[in-house]
Amino acid sequence: MKTKITQLLILLTLFYSQISVSQTTDTSITPRLILKFKTNKTPNSKTVIKNQNFDNSEIILLNKKHSIKSIKLTGNKNESDTYILNFNELNTPIESLIKSYLETGLFEYVEPDYIGYGHGVQTTPDDTSFYRQWQHYNDGTFTTSATTIIAKEDADMDTDLAWDITQGDPDLIIAVLDSGAKLDHPELSGRIWSNSKESSDANDSDSNGYIDDINGWDFVNDDNDPTDDHGHGTNVTGIIAANGNNTTGFAGVNWNSKIMICKVLNASNSGYYSNWAEAIYYAVDNGASVINLSAGGASASVLLEDAITYAYENNVTVVVSAGNQNSSTLRYPAKYDKAFAIGATNSDDTRSAPFSWGGGSNYGPELDFVAPGNFIFGLNYLDDTKFGTYWSGTSQAAPQVTGVISLILSVNPDLTVDEIHTILEASSEDEVGDPTEDTSGYDEYYGFGRINAYQALTNEAISGEALSINAIVTNESNLLIYPNPISNTETLKISNIVNGEYYLEIYNTLGQSLNRIQTTTENTELPVNISELSSGTYFVKVRNKLQNNSIIKKFIVK
Repeated sequence: MKTKITQLLILLTLFYSQISVSQTTDTSITPRLILKFKTNKTPNSKTVIKNQNFDNSEIILLNKKHSIKSIKLTGNKNESDTYILNFNELNTPIESLIKSYLETGLFEYVEPDYIGYGHGVQTTPDDTSFYRQWQHYNDGTFTTSATTIIAKEDADMDTDLAWDITQGDPDLIIAVLDSGAKLDHPELSGRIWSNSKESSDANDSDSNGYIDDINGWDFVNDDNDPTDDHGHGTNVTGIIAANGNNTTGFAGVNWNSKIMICKVLNASNSGYYSNWAEAIYYAVDNGASVINLSAGGASASVLLEDAITYAYENNVTVVVSAGNQNSSTLRYPAKYDKAFAIGATNSDDTRSAPFSWGGGSNYGPELDFVAPGNFIFGLNYLDDTKFGTYWSGTSQAAPQVTGVISLILSVNPDLTVDEIHTILEASSEDEVGDPTEDTSGYDEYYGFGRINAYQALTNEAISGEALSINAIVTNESNLLIYPNPISNTETLKISNIVNGEYYLEIYNTLGQSLNRIQTTTENTELPVNISELSSGTYFVKVRNKLQNNSIIKKFIVK
């Protein structure tokens, strides 16, 4: 994974004495502080919560002086060392308040409990009967009355091909940290995670610190009902996991895995960092394999970075939206090294700048990948049958990647976070967007490239019987076909194959076989005559006769 510059010492210095005027007046500053005790200074959490104060005279005086409203345990609750101080109001500049608590010598760090926001803006088109999931299969015809973007064939994730390999493992858990979800939406039927260790009896049956958390948790209102009251979360959840192949609505990237709903954004689509961090700990500790957080804030947080690190150390990938300010500065926690930072692209593979509503996909040296994120139609949080609504933002791009990662883990659940990153690096499509931004290799606008689900699932770094088709591939760049796009006056060439006897078969988008070629070659490149093909999208299937396996690639005749 690439280097991301995040120095804890710099952050602590910033919080201790160098908070600027702009930070002090930032609307993300709230009357709440996060305190993490040093290892040998941790108090008894039960006593703290019961008495709503710490058993330390110096802190008691500070709390009284600054009018403490409440104290709440947060962060990794198993450690019982991190608390939220909620003040009635801030009568003291935040930097002075932080300094006062740090000077007690009891805390590892003290920082504001910042507020961040979901990265997506909803738009309802005038033609509510029109919708199209161009991110999965893009034939170049996608359009809406709200965009002048001319869609480009194959500017998609090839999810349709990926579904031939897997549609998701029913036992895998995907955590969605957002504004909640419409739990009874038919398109999510059978998909909401159920905590089998918990009983609905008004007790914490599984002793995980949450009472009756049968279907996740609402960290905003501190209860067991993570129902969506904004819409952002239902849209994001549907992008990942709407039931597919059921003749209704949309198809999510993953059709089978379970969704753990963690409500961390309120009805205004904003939320405290402390809730985000606590939800990450919750998701990891309760069995999630991948986490989606389509939200971000402008301020750094040690608590939040520690939570991301905790997930990484427990082999759980955290996918985060990069932000929608069209800025070279990514939002937090996407900016952190252990998170996967995701930008957004249009239906022509250009970077989304602007989105349907304005703004633009953030970019910078911490960006990992990009994925479709503009004009993404999805589920509605108030209506089970309304499918004419689209959203736009890096919030919509991140769940595309989360979905792909869940498919990768469905094939091989033993992959590490770093191995998943390596697979996505090798399989993402490079130089498909604006050539001034999407340059060869890693760049700050597209990261390692635009995600391709099929290429990720057929990358040889994934082991497993389901991907044995890679036996005909001789290196990690996989089977190559070129030029692509191609004119029918040119010769299609297929490379990176071993010596042997092959069948080549070309199909149209209806699955009809157009021609079949049997060839024996001693070369590593096969020429294919396509002079009889008209303009359009096609698939070439290469089958190794001896090994009886095959691989499929998409190509476009222009």
